[in-house]
Amino acid sequence: MIQKLLRKTLMPIQLAGYSLALFVGATLLLLIVQFYYDVKPIIKQEAAVFDQTTAVINKEVSLFKTLDKSKIYFSDKEIKKLKKQPFIKDLAPFDYAQFEIKAFTNGSGDVPAFYTDLFFESIPDQYLSVDDNAWKWQEKDSLIPIIIPENYLKLYNFGFAESQGLPVFSKNTIKDFTFNIKLIGQGQNETFKGRIVAFSGKINSILVPHNFMKWANKRFANKTAVPINKVLLTFNDPSDERIVSYFNNHNYSINQDKLALGKLTFFFKSALFFVFFIAVVILVLALAFVLMSINLMLQKNKKMLQNLISIGYAAQKFIYFYQMVLAVLSAVTIGIATFVVFKIRHFYLNKLYTMFDFEDNTNFLLLHALLLFAVVVVCYYILLKQKMKKII
Repeated sequence: MIQKLLRKTLMPIQLAGYSLALFVGATLLLLIVQFYYDVKPIIKQEAAVFDQTTAVINKEVSLFKTLDKSKIYFSDKEIKKLKKQPFIKDLAPFDYAQFEIKAFTNGSGDVPAFYTDLFFESIPDQYLSVDDNAWKWQEKDSLIPIIIPENYLKLYNFGFAESQGLPVFSKNTIKDFTFNIKLIGQGQNETFKGRIVAFSGKINSILVPHNFMKWANKRFANKTAVPINKVLLTFNDPSDERIVSYFNNHNYSINQDKLALGKLTFFFKSALFFVFFIAVVILVLALAFVLMSINLMLQKNKKMLQNLISIGYAAQKFIYFYQMVLAVLSAVTIGIATFVVFKIRHFYLNKLYTMFDFEDNTNFLLLHALLLFAVVVVCYYILLKQKMKKII
């Protein structure tokens, strides 16, 4: 009897409106959270491929800096200021050769004869991913290990070699060849052997071991320290929007391609956060809407409920009834939303599988749905109890 009376107090249209709002909010929320977990390994994988956590900066060359070359160098004050920036994890200034460098071969075997000027740069060895044994150099060594950019080999193979009728080289074959390197400065010269031991995809320069550069500058240029014109930076978060704005404000040049993936990641996360925020707002509005509807419903039937209490029915029984109605309605709605998200997830995963090679091992959809249901039920339990006490 009491159940029939309480069911008559319900407003189907308002409950349907609540279900629709809860369905939209729950679908968006579950979809965004699950989608983030699904694409997270792809973001990490692509970040590792592009190595976007590092970048090289230098000062922009302008007309005034062309006339006054000293303006292209970083001062100690500027380096210290860079180190203090919250988005910079670490930095390493480049050393560069202050003497003449000649590279040449005698044209024996499969190596064509050539004679050219070179430049050398170096950074501390810990910033390079190279075999330690191949990269070691001591003063008694006659062989200088060298790292060149990957695109230098491509330029030679597909440009210079084609136009000059020269042989092409793979990465493995070119590592087997040595060539002569002549260092000239301070009225003296010395010839070494050079060999390419590795290729760099992130630093567009010809690199030699850091201790060799220190030794060579001291001997052939009589300099233990050289002005800093280029700096390698390591970022805490390359998607930090302060990076590009800071460098633009200080007229520093940075390879934008190095931060491209970081920018895309930033915008991607921002878009997900925005949609997540919208989903939460919809859920809060759904909660407020149904509570307002129940409040109006209780006010409308206040006299009847008071009469039932006066003849011996406990107010807790009414609270339990409305709590069960909302719990069942929420369970059904969130269950439908979970099923819809499952279907949508199946669709976009098939698309991702065709574009990326990754493993799907982060299906937290059911767990998140249960967590959302628990939060909704607890909110109703607390808020509905307070409303009933105030009215009845």
